[in-house]
Amino acid sequence: MSEPGLVSINQAAKCLRDGKIIAYPTEAVYGLGCNPENEDAVMRLLAMKSRPVSAGLILIADRFDRFESYTRPVSDLLLKRAMSTWPGPVTWLFPSAGTTPGWLTGKHPTIALRVTAHPVCRALCAEFQSAIVSTSANPSGFEPARSGAEALDYFGSGVCGIVEGALGGEESPSEIRNLESGAVIREG
Repeated sequence: MSEPGLVSINQAAKCLRDGKIIAYPTEAVYGLGCNPENEDAVMRLLAMKSRPVSAGLILIADRFDRFESYTRPVSDLLLKRAMSTWPGPVTWLFPSAGTTPGWLTGKHPTIALRVTAHPVCRALCAEFQSAIVSTSANPSGFEPARSGAEALDYFGSGVCGIVEGALGGEESPSEIRNLESGAVIREG
């Protein structure tokens, strides 16, 4: 696909499998995503955003078990804390597994995870059969894209395609909380 344009969920999942980057609607803004296991794709996504690797990234999925290889086991109490907000617009910082790639965790001992309630994101993860990287579709320092057209204006041919859909109705990107302390790291 030479010119990015609208793609179906199925076509977007193929882009992810092929190591490409997609844009899609999330709870509050358009997101950029790629296969979290593909270091080259993650590095291209970070370069497009001018985002440092050290910052770490959020992974989204349609169900929690897609995250199991990225996180160490946690107590039932802590898992219940996260599950009480999922599916939904809250991202939790889980202790990362020893094998979790540094291109996902950055300088942190945690991995940021969200079981999304957004129907497009859920369908995308289900079709891809995996978690995906989810970061706002904007270069660092710019307002996040709130439409596919804005994401295309920012990134053009850097994306394989745009999954069209409505935003989820949240005013700002997901709240981020520390799983162990419950502390809010970023307001939603």
